[in-house]
Amino acid sequence: MSIEVSNESGVDVSEEELISVARFVIAQMDVNPAAELSMILLDLEAMADLHVRWMDLPGPTDVMSFPMDELEPGGRPDAADPSPSMLGDIVLCPQFAAEQAKAAGHPLAHELALLTVHGVLHLLGYDHAEPDEEKEMFGLQRQLLADWYDDQAALYHRTRQGERDRHLLDRTSDFHNHPDSL
Repeated sequence: MSIEVSNESGVDVSEEELISVARFVIAQMDVNPAAELSMILLDLEAMADLHVRWMDLPGPTDVMSFPMDELEPGGRPDAADPSPSMLGDIVLCPQFAAEQAKAAGHPLAHELALLTVHGVLHLLGYDHAEPDEEKEMFGLQRQLLADWYDDQAALYHRTRQGERDRHLLDRTSDFHNHPDSL
């Protein structure tokens, strides 16, 4: 899976974290693992320009999605051979997201992870224009974000356990090589 991030926002964010959450959501939604995604981070002015041009709405916004290919979770049943596709572009505005994060009382990194999940779901055809669509999309968004956090916690614990195991093995090998030194 190829995920490109271009940060033109002037805000220092963890691109690795954005890639991680996007990759997780794409995998959970059963999209072809060779799919491609582009993420662009813009400043307030550039995002406001896009928002007016594409949505005919004034001012900046937090996230916009620009799908490239018609993709659905699990692939399209009418496709002869599920091949890699370009999902599209997700455009994030970290400055706008920072204000939302502050108002919600959580860190910018969490807000950007949430917006990344939201953007990927839009690329996959989810919407929230109607109440039933909103309920479905936001429920899925919450679940995917929670599952990603669980996955990150498990990865952290596996990594820490591996470090402890390596340390113990190093000490054991020292003992076997130099029993009098311990």
